[in-house]
Amino acid sequence: MAQDPYRYFRPEARNLLDQFAQGILELEKTGSGAGAVQRLLRLAHTLKGAARVVRQSAIAERAHAIEDALAPFRDGADGISRDTIDAILAHLDAISSDIATLVAAADATASDVPAAEAPAATPAAAAADMPRVIRTDMADMDAVLDGVTETHARLNQLRRGAAAIEQIAHLADLLRAQVLAPAAASLGERAGGAAIRATGIADDLRRKIASLADNFDAGVAQLDRELRQLRDAAEALRLVAAENVLMALKRTARDSARALGRNVNLAGTGGDIRLDADVLGTVQSALIQIVRNAVAHGIETAPERIAAGKPPTGSIAVAVSRRGSKIVFECRDDGRGIDLAAVRKVAVERGLKRAEDGDLTAAELVRMLLHGGISTSASITDVAGRGVGLDVVREALEQLGGEVNVHIDPGCGTTFELVIPRSVTSISVLMVEAGHDGAAIALPLDGVRRIARLAEGEIAQAAAGASILHDGEAVPFIPLAAALDGTPWSARRAFTAIVVAGATGLAAIGVERLAGTAQIVIRPLPEHVHASPLVVGASLDGEGNPQLVLDPDALVAAATGVRRSAVTVAPARRQLLVVDDSLTTRMLEKSILESAGYDVEVASSGEEGLDLARRKPFALILCDVEMPGIDGFTFIERMRADVSLRDTPAILVTSRAAPEDRQRGREVGAHGYIIKSEFNQAELLDMIRPMVG
Repeated sequence: MAQDPYRYFRPEARNLLDQFAQGILELEKTGSGAGAVQRLLRLAHTLKGAARVVRQSAIAERAHAIEDALAPFRDGADGISRDTIDAILAHLDAISSDIATLVAAADATASDVPAAEAPAATPAAAAADMPRVIRTDMADMDAVLDGVTETHARLNQLRRGAAAIEQIAHLADLLRAQVLAPAAASLGERAGGAAIRATGIADDLRRKIASLADNFDAGVAQLDRELRQLRDAAEALRLVAAENVLMALKRTARDSARALGRNVNLAGTGGDIRLDADVLGTVQSALIQIVRNAVAHGIETAPERIAAGKPPTGSIAVAVSRRGSKIVFECRDDGRGIDLAAVRKVAVERGLKRAEDGDLTAAELVRMLLHGGISTSASITDVAGRGVGLDVVREALEQLGGEVNVHIDPGCGTTFELVIPRSVTSISVLMVEAGHDGAAIALPLDGVRRIARLAEGEIAQAAAGASILHDGEAVPFIPLAAALDGTPWSARRAFTAIVVAGATGLAAIGVERLAGTAQIVIRPLPEHVHASPLVVGASLDGEGNPQLVLDPDALVAAATGVRRSAVTVAPARRQLLVVDDSLTTRMLEKSILESAGYDVEVASSGEEGLDLARRKPFALILCDVEMPGIDGFTFIERMRADVSLRDTPAILVTSRAAPEDRQRGREVGAHGYIIKSEFNQAELLDMIRPMVG
């Protein structure tokens, strides 16, 4: 069966039509709002471009006609007439009918019926039958992933049940031995018969326990595999490779160039970076406008390029990269650059700037372009002339909380840099261990340049800091543990060194052990968490344990900017206990406390926490209030009633902020009360420090 060429266009077009219909009816109702008209122009512009890509010229022409109808009201819709509204709605109905025809054709193809024989759908049928764009709520997807992780953590607790089964099997063996010993010493027939029967029962019990152990292990292993598969599938639904955007941009550049009679080649890099589908979709709309703008206003015709000493074919390069906690999309062309003189002229003509005010700077003119309403095109075409494209770019970046930077090199080209905060993305990492606690930490693999084993004496120590030799040059060196929390270290010992590349150069990072490579999903830290500047995000392993992801740029800065001395004695680490039924909360607190130099154990319930506290001394306990079983207040009451625990400091960390809850905390003997919504990492550590000594 042939591949459906409109499988993406149909839902996108229907989504745009739905937004447009709602907007135009609201405009008719209110009768004002330049911003509403600007938004409708952008929707029509996007629909026209999408239709051109799939060669639906009739839909593109109707979208173009809608732009013509709305263009006079760009600066205000007070004068828009009912006839204009009716004409726009008629175009929307016709577009809806055209899309319905595409649906019927696709259904006929799927049924192996010639498209010509498929009955045409009416506009009413189109509205009823057209598939909508379904966008997965990222919060819901995160909830699914958190649930899978929590279940996986519970599964690991079940594994401890295997040890209990082994103990039962051992008891069965002891029972059998106890039965056989009296039987061997007895000569009576009755005693011997009873012993044989008891031995048979013991053997049967031993076989059943062995069968139970085998089935238990097999079931846990199968559930573990299925949970991992479920987690991988959920993450795959959430993330999309940037390559999808690059392919769409190549088609956009080709079609725009053909429409304007120019030759353009677009090359893309970084397509293996995976991002949120919603984020990537928003960035794609901005990049499409930038590419169209480059073709229409930047890339010259072949004769013009040859006269300027350039190749006849214009070049556009789009690169996707990571920069610390940001994702950067860079679009660079080798055209003539934005004509700032023409922009100034149009700004004066449109009344956006008075001629006597003096020249605007390049940055001010670019900002003006990004707010829309200015086009230097001599005529209105399908590709340019509306002054809408760069407004789409600005709006998309504002929606994502990012920024757009523009660099113009007159005669040589223009570079647009879209910088957005990293939400969720998938990257390849090198897993390492910074210290002897076995905690895994991730380094982005694309920043790793070399791995070497350093013997004693290979680390040079000077006033400027430590360094090692790499390719004949001195490279600054710092152990990862020291970079994270200032752990003292000695240059007179062996390290595994990882040479990483950052924005300002190279640095060698010392680690205890390499733990292999992995493909992980990196998530941003919660807003209320103030982590080390080295940390750009975190990932969770299969058991729900947090894995910090570090920034190569920040590691290089730490190695080059810190003055270090060799110290061999480290202070003793204090033992803390975190009790919380939320996997995310307890692992987050564990990560913060371990980064501050404490050894931390966790418990998922008050009962489990009491059991741990009675078996092992802790310098301090952090406890949630609302938990299944005993709550945090009861937990502390039982601590104070226990002679071995009554003097252990305890802090309540809870979402309950009522005055009566705080008072209850003081009454049961809590040494501190922290509200989760007001959580501050520095304040928590400041509160803990004097309590643990």
